[in-house]
Amino acid sequence: MDELIERYVNYLRYERNASPHTVRNYRSDLLQFRDFLAAGLGAASVDIKSVDALGIRGFLGALFEKQEKKSSIARKLSAVRAFFKFLRREGVLAENPSAIVSTPKQDKTLPRIMTEEEMNTFLDRLAEATKTGDPAMRRDRALLELLYASGLRVSELVGLDLRSLNFGDGMLLVRGKGRKERIVPFGSKARQAIEDYLPVRQRILLERKKSGQQALFLNVWGERLTTRSVDRLVKRYVRQYGPSVKVSPHSLRHAFASHLLTEGADLRAIQEMLGHTSLATTQKYTQVSIKQLIDVYDKTHPKA
Repeated sequence: MDELIERYVNYLRYERNASPHTVRNYRSDLLQFRDFLAAGLGAASVDIKSVDALGIRGFLGALFEKQEKKSSIARKLSAVRAFFKFLRREGVLAENPSAIVSTPKQDKTLPRIMTEEEMNTFLDRLAEATKTGDPAMRRDRALLELLYASGLRVSELVGLDLRSLNFGDGMLLVRGKGRKERIVPFGSKARQAIEDYLPVRQRILLERKKSGQQALFLNVWGERLTTRSVDRLVKRYVRQYGPSVKVSPHSLRHAFASHLLTEGADLRAIQEMLGHTSLATTQKYTQVSIKQLIDVYDKTHPKA
């Protein structure tokens, strides 16, 4: 089974052009599935042809017993399904045992995101702190402004090169999932923050002798910033300068979509900027407050 997992991982990496984050997660989920099956059999290896729907359901049951989040369990089932679908297509298996396994029902909860006022206050406070703080803060302010200004996935943010930016038009060339490219605008605040950061970036490249480095956002060693680093930075700065809400880089993407919708942006345009294939996915990223719904109702309904 190990050999088949690696074969599938290579397929994701080289044929599907999946992001390193996706490849890493799928590999981890499949190895966890393999370990569960091996433990149940009391064997060091697993014959893939012996795996059936009961074994897959048993894996899901074990995850529920560990009280893993439903979203995490659904993702792991998705990895298992994609793996078996691949094996079926490659002729390794005659049937796909995961096809009859149902996805666990997800809790329908809206994420708590910063309001427009909270977001503006947070970024304004950060901008003020950057004026007197460590010059390295300029990079952090630039990436936070850009995350909110363009609704990027964190993997897309760290994947940006300097040449990805068109300062004249205020546009970004973003490479999203499956290496699909799209054009996304960024505003004047983000542009100014990036321009303030560029001298810091240049100094790092000179000190570290990394003149060939193309990445926009660098760490102190002159290497491309990682997604984990961005996650830590976002949480730290919101704790320092933002409201008391639990956030992640993805929260800024939610805020981007929700605030655009609140201000009247077309859902199709938001879909294009987020890089979603399905409009249904975009709808999950948007959140309209009860107050706004009441306001719209009061202003437009003839019997309000």
